[in-house]
Amino acid sequence: MKIFHFDSPSFEETLRKLEDRGGADLERVTPTVRAVIARVRAEGDAALRALALAYDGVAPDRLVYGPEAMTEALDRMARGEPEVLAAMRAAASRIEAFHERQREVSHRFVDAEGVSLGWRVRPLRRVGVYAPGGKARYPSSVLMSAIPARVAGVAEVLVATPRPTDELLAAAALSGAAAVYDMGGAQAIAAFAWGTATVPRVDKIVGPGNLYVACAKQLVFGQVAIDGIAGPSEILVVADEGANPDVVAADLLSQAEHDEAAYPLLVTLSTATAERVCAALEAQLGLLPREAIARESVSTRGAAFVCRSGDHAAEVSSRLAAEHLSLQVRDPEAFFAKVSAAGAVFLGDYTPEAAGDYLAGPSHVLPTGGAVRFASPLGVYDFTVRTSVIGYSPEALRRHQKAITDFARKEGLEGHARAVEVRLGAHSEISTT
Repeated sequence: MKIFHFDSPSFEETLRKLEDRGGADLERVTPTVRAVIARVRAEGDAALRALALAYDGVAPDRLVYGPEAMTEALDRMARGEPEVLAAMRAAASRIEAFHERQREVSHRFVDAEGVSLGWRVRPLRRVGVYAPGGKARYPSSVLMSAIPARVAGVAEVLVATPRPTDELLAAAALSGAAAVYDMGGAQAIAAFAWGTATVPRVDKIVGPGNLYVACAKQLVFGQVAIDGIAGPSEILVVADEGANPDVVAADLLSQAEHDEAAYPLLVTLSTATAERVCAALEAQLGLLPREAIARESVSTRGAAFVCRSGDHAAEVSSRLAAEHLSLQVRDPEAFFAKVSAAGAVFLGDYTPEAAGDYLAGPSHVLPTGGAVRFASPLGVYDFTVRTSVIGYSPEALRRHQKAITDFARKEGLEGHARAVEVRLGAHSEISTT
């Protein structure tokens, strides 16, 4: 991990580069992804099987796993891995309890001028959850994506993952998913967007994936909704002089082990603290089964920023706008109040980022690449749509008639103005019969 001091020119240069880290190299894979999407649209299920064979070396025996298959996976886990299943059940319960508090309600009111106004909230009908199947399996992401959808009232939650394992099928069962589909990559996104003989078309696709999945989600946006374009995982730890360097290093490595492209970032107030954390990183890297991945992440994407003051540290943290923000400082609440952008914040020494990944409750599906400046964690609100409701009485329309017609005619839209006046009989040449 490189250390950058606030009075060095490289400090600001590196910070600016990291602010722009959200730009993925999607153009490089776009031609391939367009071809995959076109093939799935043309050939449907046959394309899903052929593309799985081409990219993964094996065609699926079956494309869909229904409730019976998911229940059987639960039973196998109960016999073979009861502790893991118990942890998954506990996580599911806490995720559901948290997201129940995010429920939105419809609302109607009559304003002071007699106009009936409001909004109706309704859930999406069908949602597709993508669960990656490359370098690691993430049943936790199924729970974190599908449960908020179910809490929102989505009628059908469908999961896509290549070669579904028992833990993925069990997570889908605990989430209330209707089915799991053996499909991955850009072809899974295309199938969800347009549908095949076996795979129903969905209204929205959520969940992280590799560059090809991210590109496919971007290309199908408009045909369906998406949650966002996910990039590599990232964590920013803010550590003051009282922070334990071993704990700081452990949190940084918890994200570095995801992917060679992950960003383990540190903000601190002293070079000595940064150096102690770097030493702890080196000592702990050898303990990880995924050492090679984590080491690459730390050496190529890791950065430690030594700031001039606490306020400067908060400013840098806001500019970095990290997916995960761990505040290992004396007063984490006070520091957090100064930070304008973060996906999920972890307050204090005893709040590991891993708790948020698995058990705390809020969805761990978070914007990356600085997108937390304008985007939010996945939640119940991502699976609902709102309809504006407007109702005028004759009296209310008369009150607003002149303002509406004046506005419409100023914009050169006579038809808009007449649509008001004809209701109130202002145009005698228009028949009222």
